[in-house]
Amino acid sequence: MAKAEGIDVEHDAHRLKVDTLVRLRWLAVIGQSAAVAGVQFGLDYALPFGACFGVIACSALLNIILRIRYPASARLDPWLASLILGYDVLQLSVLLFLTGGLQNPFSLLVLAPVMISATVLPPWRTLLLGAFALALTTGLAFFHLPLPWVSGETLSLPLPYIIGIWFAIQLGLGFTGVYTWRVADEARQLAHALSATELVLEREQHLWQLDGLAAAAAHELGTPLATIALVVRELDRAAGPDHPMAEDLALLREQVGRCREILATLTSLGTNDAGPLGHLTLSHLIEEVAGPQRGFEVPITITCKGEGREPVTARNPGLLYGLGNIVDNAVDFARRQVTIEAHWTADTVTLAVRDDGPGFTPDILLRLGEPYVTSRGAERRGIVRRSHDDNADGHGLGVFIAKTLIERSGAEVTWTNAPGEGALVQVVWPRQVFEAE
Repeated sequence: MAKAEGIDVEHDAHRLKVDTLVRLRWLAVIGQSAAVAGVQFGLDYALPFGACFGVIACSALLNIILRIRYPASARLDPWLASLILGYDVLQLSVLLFLTGGLQNPFSLLVLAPVMISATVLPPWRTLLLGAFALALTTGLAFFHLPLPWVSGETLSLPLPYIIGIWFAIQLGLGFTGVYTWRVADEARQLAHALSATELVLEREQHLWQLDGLAAAAAHELGTPLATIALVVRELDRAAGPDHPMAEDLALLREQVGRCREILATLTSLGTNDAGPLGHLTLSHLIEEVAGPQRGFEVPITITCKGEGREPVTARNPGLLYGLGNIVDNAVDFARRQVTIEAHWTADTVTLAVRDDGPGFTPDILLRLGEPYVTSRGAERRGIVRRSHDDNADGHGLGVFIAKTLIERSGAEVTWTNAPGEGALVQVVWPRQVFEAE
């Protein structure tokens, strides 16, 4: 089901728009009024004119109430729309009762509300509405006022003909209901597919924009980072190995080197040229991803096992960056340990990253992978952040970028909370795709 900007497309597809329903009912009111007035004054046939117009006035009153109660763009809940369409069936049945029952040639109009229901409402609601129409038309076959006719004469159609009309209406209810539902359902599926495609294209557009920003950032940050490295080197030289700040300076020098590596990675996300080291086994891929995170306090445990030969993939900077982001996130929020488990079969390659932190909150878990949804703040995961990761004002792009880059390699990424405690991120490739990479 496609969602965008908080709108549930699939849910709205089963909601009837108030404006559409009101317009259709005004057409029905005009048509019914013209038919009753035409029979009464044009053909000079006797019929309960006041009662008929009273029934029609009820529909007009309902339209006025709907206009006052709801804005034109509002969509009704399926149960309320079902009740209103059920009223339409009842109103038309009362009119038919006053004007000859199934002998009235307009009796086929009882199909209209059921067809409207079939286009929008869930099938079981349409089935209930059809059953209601079936019960009412069955009663109209035997109980009704006389058909309006020439004064002093009574027109009574034979019972077999009435039964034939009854069968025609029931077949019409079944056939047109199923046919309309099938056509409308195919249209809904196509609309959902187009919505999903638009969301994917929008996400790709976000990523391409971020690729450009990453390249610009790498270019702009190169000079100040070189300046920082030069200052750290001069301070280290001036302080000497026995200075109290020597250990801090060494850590700062190490982190500057890591920043340079990250900037180099950002500038190479769109390339796949890795020279003689262009291919990695799965275990080497994991070690390369986990290596930069081993300098922190949280230990990382890696297990690799599977059936047959270990899978080999091409070096992909985007994939390395995406997986590295997931591992970095796990290290940030783990309390004691991060576990990376790799498993392969003849058909699939699976990588699972698990931490023992607080896990994801339900509201974040439902939206992970969308741009600008952050899971990094202390208020998001329910813990106090470590001193090496104090920036709680992130834009929530890390998970989005990681997910998109990994999915570009043909994988499927899922975020869940692990049994017990912690978060679990699982990446699954078809083995053919993984090795083709």
